Amino acid sequence: MAQADVHDAFETLAIHAGQEPDQLTGAVVPPIYQVSTYAQDGVGGVRGGTKGGATSGPGRWIEGYEYSRTANPTRGALEECLAALEGGTRALAFASGMAAEDCLIRAVCRPGDHVLIPHDAYGGTFRLFDKVLAGWGLTCHPVPVSDPAAVRSAMAAHGARLIWVETPTNPLLSIADIGSLAEIAHSGGALLVVDNTFASPYLQQPLGLGADAVVHSSTKYLGGHSDVIGGAVVVSDTDLAARLAFLQNAVGSAAGPFDSWLTLRGIKTLSVRMDRHCANGLQVAIMLASHPRVARVYYPGLPDHAGHELAAKQMRGFGGVVSFQHADGVEAAVAMCGRTRLFTLGESLGGVESLIEHPARMTHASAAGSPLEVPADLVRLSVGIENIDDLLDDLRAALC
Repeated sequence: MAQADVHDAFETLAIHAGQEPDQLTGAVVPPIYQVSTYAQDGVGGVRGGTKGGATSGPGRWIEGYEYSRTANPTRGALEECLAALEGGTRALAFASGMAAEDCLIRAVCRPGDHVLIPHDAYGGTFRLFDKVLAGWGLTCHPVPVSDPAAVRSAMAAHGARLIWVETPTNPLLSIADIGSLAEIAHSGGALLVVDNTFASPYLQQPLGLGADAVVHSSTKYLGGHSDVIGGAVVVSDTDLAARLAFLQNAVGSAAGPFDSWLTLRGIKTLSVRMDRHCANGLQVAIMLASHPRVARVYYPGLPDHAGHELAAKQMRGFGGVVSFQHADGVEAAVAMCGRTRLFTLGESLGGVESLIEHPARMTHASAAGSPLEVPADLVRLSVGIENIDDLLDDLRAALC
């Protein structure tokens, strides 16, 4: 199966990379290979390739198909598409974003290693480091990743095997200078990992800016329809890719074929959805910034955001997540989350429908009492692609 040309535009790669018509039937959408095992042509004679020889087309890194924990054609098509979109050499699709993070960390780190993480990292990422990997002997130190000088100082003081970055961060929308942090990481013998979930590869491609690995919760903008859980890691280094593939197979954390198919379906419309998410997000941020019951708005698309110029330089758009602090305090923030009509109260983000949540009691509850604790009066919005006037009316009514 022919591969999409790496020089094709993003929108073309999203529809064609790894997804050419099926050679057997001509189906224009990759089939769902809902299968656990594959017939072999003699002992070790696996289909789609031979031991020691990689295939081309979907899963072109695969040495044939023998068991779907190791390789599956539907997952291979997704992985080829993700690698093309991020400008990487190889992508691996996982059962969840947290599974992707865990695999990457264990493939790179060893007990006794240290990791620098954002001071406002996603609560699930902090929980993974603080509650799970700490028992494995891994330590972490929070640092404001939007401040390269602070990161450099932390590297000098603590050392690190990884610098783990979200940009924009979740939920305070801080922006990190990927190029600068890559230089800091590499000069200290560390790797730079960028969680690109909030931006998606349409808005930002960290590998091209110097990152060593990109992680995604593909549940969010990549899938885009709140109907699938998934994760991904994309890398450029083939040795790191091989270590990731070995560990993924060994622990069995790969994405299933139907989940892979749903994510591929979502990716086809990623560019047009992100354009609308960005446009709606900006309008919501502008409205909130002038509302008397809003104390502070966090959105990199606003000119007064500390990371606005940097975001404009390294991103194609500013995304669809907007956070703000309610001027009337925590109880007013919680009450507002229950008054919206179109913004559904729920965790997650990146779907076509708008969501609202209270991070301190929901997605970031695991960070309570830690240096990563978020403001109690903070509200996070995942701005969907509905009519913008309807969304603004809904928020105004809930704020009153």
